[in-house]
Amino acid sequence: MIKYKVTLSQEEREQLKEITRKGSHTARKVIHSLILLNVDEGRYSEDQQTNDEICKVLKIGMRTIDRVKKRFVLEGIDAALDIAPTSRVYRKRVDGEVEAHLIAIACGKPPKGYARWSLRLLADRMVELEYVDDISHETVRKVLKKTNLSLGK
Repeated sequence: MIKYKVTLSQEEREQLKEITRKGSHTARKVIHSLILLNVDEGRYSEDQQTNDEICKVLKIGMRTIDRVKKRFVLEGIDAALDIAPTSRVYRKRVDGEVEAHLIAIACGKPPKGYARWSLRLLADRMVELEYVDDISHETVRKVLKKTNLSLGK
């Protein structure tokens, strides 16, 4: 595993100390500031602590410290303090056409033996009619909520 060496300038140390002392900042930003201040190996460092000590005091994991150090060395102080953007891409299950079919079914008569449509019935009907391969009742709820369509009316 690569060990990243954090060396802060005097201005960076002051900036981090300000974040930890005053103003309203997210807890994550304050913790990342404390991590950077404690792992600093530069000439302005007051007292460097081991990762184990930092873990115990801040109640965080060792990987968090490693990730913050890595982001500081590779991307800079701003990137180390902010939340890392996710690289995960979510596939959208419901497009306009599927949404239109769902609304049409929901506005129609419920199946025999039922007084009204339930979210699970709608999800099952969408799969049965092969509009989608698989859809959860929660996805159906979100689509109907987005369109302000109530099944109870």
